[in-house]
Amino acid sequence: MREEYDFTASVPNPYAKKLKQQVTIRLEEDVVDYFKALAEETDIPYQTLINLYLKDCMKAQRKPSLEWVS
Repeated sequence: MREEYDFTASVPNPYAKKLKQQVTIRLEEDVVDYFKALAEETDIPYQTLINLYLKDCMKAQRKPSLEWVS
């Protein structure tokens, strides 16, 4: 391993803007179970499925119903 490296010719990471932000959220157990079951069917990680669903809601500008269901 070198003692010094020259980074003067380096370029910025083109994917840096697309990085995901880690967050902690609390979801109800049945919601997580639903996405985990869907993950088993599709071979897509459940966190990715949740992200895809939320992104779809965002693109469609879908807003949640504010009527609480018990």
